[in-house]
Amino acid sequence: MRTTYRMRPGRFLGILAAGLIILGVAAILWALGLPGVAVSVFVTLGGMVALAGLWILARPPKVAQLRDNEIEVRGVRTPWTDITEAGRVQSTHGEAIVLRTKQPEHPILLPVSWLVPGQVATLETALRDRLNTAHGYTIWDGTAPDDNHHAE
Repeated sequence: MRTTYRMRPGRFLGILAAGLIILGVAAILWALGLPGVAVSVFVTLGGMVALAGLWILARPPKVAQLRDNEIEVRGVRTPWTDITEAGRVQSTHGEAIVLRTKQPEHPILLPVSWLVPGQVATLETALRDRLNTAHGYTIWDGTAPDDNHHAE
């Protein structure tokens, strides 16, 4: 099963706004009677930037993709068994979810501000569940084990 978490679309409104501003400049140039070549350059550039902005708003970049046996964060894949813990830290991007790996110098950071606010709790729960499964942990239901179940 694959679960994808994408960046918050609102982070990319500036791209659409820049395209619309360039189209506005093209309209002003046309109103001032400048040559059609100059106007067409601004119309083409503004249209392309505005379309790119709409595309990114409709389909924001992936931040994380959770698979059964690995997690992919910004294009880097890591097996669940290589992750030792998940938690929260402060980073240069503000609060972030950190995945500590067996290589202490290579933690994986997911800035919380990049995610849709409603997805943060869901992502943290999914991370805990996947890590528990990968490492063979189960949630204790409060019952005692059978007498014939011995610790190793």
